[in-house]
Order: sequence, then C-alpha cells, then structure tokens
Amino acid sequence: MNSDSTTVAAIASAPGVGAVSLIRVSGVDAVSISASAVRCIGGLENAAERYATLCKVVSKDGAVIDEVLATVYRNPRSFTGEDVVELACHGGVLVTRRVLERLLECGARSADPGEFSRRAFENGKMDLTQAEGIMDLISAQTDLAMRAAHEQMQGKLGVQSERLREDLIGVVAHVEAFIDFPDEDIDPDTGAAMLKRIDEVLVGIDKMLSTAEQGRILREGVRTVICGEPNVGKSSLLNGLLGYERAIVSDVEGTTRDTVEEVVNIQGIPLRLIDTAGVRVSHDKIEQQGIVRSEKQIELADLIIEVVDGSRPGKRLLTEDQIAGRKHVLVINKNDLGVDEFWENGGGVNISCTHESVDEQGLEKLGNHIADELLLSESAWGGHAVAINARHQECLNRGKVALVAARAGLEVSVGAEFAALDLRDALDAIGEVAGRVDTEEIFDAIFGAFCIGK
Repeated sequence: MNSDSTTVAAIASAPGVGAVSLIRVSGVDAVSISASAVRCIGGLENAAERYATLCKVVSKDGAVIDEVLATVYRNPRSFTGEDVVELACHGGVLVTRRVLERLLECGARSADPGEFSRRAFENGKMDLTQAEGIMDLISAQTDLAMRAAHEQMQGKLGVQSERLREDLIGVVAHVEAFIDFPDEDIDPDTGAAMLKRIDEVLVGIDKMLSTAEQGRILREGVRTVICGEPNVGKSSLLNGLLGYERAIVSDVEGTTRDTVEEVVNIQGIPLRLIDTAGVRVSHDKIEQQGIVRSEKQIELADLIIEVVDGSRPGKRLLTEDQIAGRKHVLVINKNDLGVDEFWENGGGVNISCTHESVDEQGLEKLGNHIADELLLSESAWGGHAVAINARHQECLNRGKVALVAARAGLEVSVGAEFAALDLRDALDAIGEVAGRVDTEEIFDAIFGAFCIGK
C-alpha cells in the first residue's frame, strides 16, 4: 500500500466492455490534474460541485480521446475526504485505458488496490469495519449477506466495539491512576465494582464472538453435502434446489459416480451444494472411487443433507460419530409413494423430488429447516446487527484472554501493575477491530485485498 498525499487515479468500474466506465481521481490536485486533461465550458476548476459537467478528454496535442461527464466533489464532502473528480466515459476497454493514461500523464499516480477506501479511513470518513463492509457488499451472494454488509457499512459493528473500548478505558484509567499516584488515596477499586465492569466487557465480547460462525457462513457459504444410499433422490433434490437439471437423474442405481458441485441461495444463505455418489457396498471399481470421494466430502462438510427413501423401511446412513457435531438435516424423500411407518417419526423434512416434478412446499420447508439449523433464520438473525469476520474474531479473542488475565490480577492485592499491562493489551486488541490502533501491517493486509479503484 502506497497511501500518501499524492493525487491518485484508477478505473473504478468492473473490467470489460460496458455502456459506461467510471474513472476516479482523488487528492489535493485532483481538480487541477483533471482540468489539464479535459476541456469544458468555463473550465473544470469552476464547475459546480456535485453536478455533472460535459467535457472532452484531449491528448497533449489536442486530439479528442473521449467525451465524458465529470463530477467534482470538494473535500471533505467526498468518499475519500479529499478533492475527488469522477469521469464517466464510454465503456470500451481501449477508450477507458486511454482516458486513465491521460490523467496519469497530467500528474496523477496510479492508485493501489483499496487506496481510495484507505484514504477514506485515514481521513476519518469511515472506520475499519465499515471499510471491510464495502468488500463484503461487493462480494455478497445473497440478500442476507448484503443486509449484513449494509449494517456493517453503517458502522454498527464499529459502534459495538468502540462501546466496549470506551467502557474499558475507564477501568484502565482508574487502575493506572492508583499505580501512578499511590499517595493520593485513590481507591484501587479492586473489589466487586471493578470486577463487575470487566465482566460486562467480557459479556459484550462474547456476544460479538457468537456471530463469528454466521459471519463465516455469509461470507464463504456453507459447504453442504447431499448424501445417502443409491436411488434415494439425491440428484433430484439437487436439481430441485437449483431450479434446473444439473445432475443426471435415472432409476438405475449408481448413476452418480463423481461429486457434482453448485452454489445456490437458500433463504438468503449461500450453500455450496455437493451431490455425491450413493454409498453402498459395490464391486464396481469406478463406483468404489465415487463412494470413497463421497465419504471424504462428508468428512469435510459444514452441513450434511442426508436423503432417505421414505417409501420403504430402511436405516440412517450416518451414525452420530460420522456426523460428529456438524449441522445435519434428514430429508425423507419420495413421499408421493407414501411414507413407511419407519420414517413417520424420523424427525426429518418430508419431501417429494423426482426428475419429473418438484415439491415446492417441501423445498420451502427444507429451506426453513436449514436456516434454523444454521441459526440464520429471521428469528435467530434478527438480534444480530452484523456478524464479525475472522480478523475481528482474532482481535476479540486476544482481548478476552488479556481481560481474563487482568481480572485475575485485580483479585490479588499485589496484582494491579500486572493487571494494568493486561488491560492495555485488551484495550489495543479491541481497538484493532475498528482500527483505533495504528497497526500499519493490519491496514496493508486489509486494503491490499480490495480491487483497484475502490
């Protein structure tokens, strides 16, 4: 990351051919550099702020490169908090590149990945969690993920972490005052009141940490394996969930020999569906390889959808040891043929999916069941404004460890000095969530993952 006071420029729209491309320029000389590259009535320096101005981008020798709409944003009323000019040009790959090259020729520097967002952060336009929310919004695959990203962009996660940090600042100040001024009769407050304040912060940390799994699911999707014996309707279920025929469906057992993977949106949750070969004893070498792969996928799954034929008596394919505490949903298929009494109290979702018809009501019930199992139903999700990511989780866990150590130190009469060090560590760790601690490596890692132009 090369964030400095120079003026930077980059293409802010997606690569490829489109109707319009957007080029963003930001920095103290953004207006003057852009004015050197364009010609418009009255000059770009005098253009009304936030109004589109028709301009022509011209080369050094006066040849017209493109006709664009230029919009000027004066600091601090811009995304980055600096002077910003945005040029909307025609969306061809060549013309967009030529406009950018002209801006660079006039004195701008090519922006690094995420540099505009980093400048916004450094100029106080957003905290670190809001910047990460931008990337979550861009990469969101479902409505629920988009909703969580919007909440984070509104600063709700930053507010939560900052509230914990402010509560902790009072504890740190009190303990350090007691250490620094022993003759001033400052109450060390190492009794129940101080411990209660620390416990309240710990409760707040645990509440934020409880959203980590939901956050991982929303950002990465759920690795979901559809498994079962041959000819129970696994591929039919996959096709039903996708809404089109992705897997071959046949009455012949053992049709699926390899895993089939697709991504589907179920109740706002991205599921990475993996249809597997039916598991049974087989002497066919190719089918055996498919079964081995199925068993491997089951071991790696976040969510297991076990499909059984509800029209005939049978047994569950997976044992509790094989499920091993992972999320598990039982689907009792082929209800159109009747439900055998063996499955009447099976505790699963009754459904009827064939290669000819799809049970829409059954699929809806399955979606609700999956959302409940993953704790991402509307009732479960409603209490969470946002869900933390892996970086937030690591910061909060470090803060929790330090707070627990500080609490133990305050419970003994000679532990105030050690507790103060642990409290400082906790304060720094919690501050890193929203970027309140100046850790350059962290900033580089976060903004370096952004796309150029953002």
